[in-house]
Amino acid sequence: MQQTASKPDRYVSFVGIEGDANARKLMELLRYHIDDPAKTNRFWELFKGKLEKIKQPDQTSGFSQDELYLIHAYINNIRELFELYDDQQALALLEQIEAESC
Repeated sequence: MQQTASKPDRYVSFVGIEGDANARKLMELLRYHIDDPAKTNRFWELFKGKLEKIKQPDQTSGFSQDELYLIHAYINNIRELFELYDDQQALALLEQIEAESC
């Protein structure tokens, strides 16, 4: 496989893929929904706790989590929420992250 500047290929290299920045942006879009008391639930409240522990391995048994890890681990839950609220911008970014980084 060959990587082109217009279409990065994660199987060749992560060069040109803004995985961390895209993951942080997706979390902002997610927080827009889950920070709304009318849209949250127990699952998302617990998820917020995981977000608070990002890059704090002393809080996560020595394992350093980041936004991309949480997206990968909870991708179906995140997709379901964005579909529920018809957030097309967030769904497009989630699809991009899945294709490029997960």
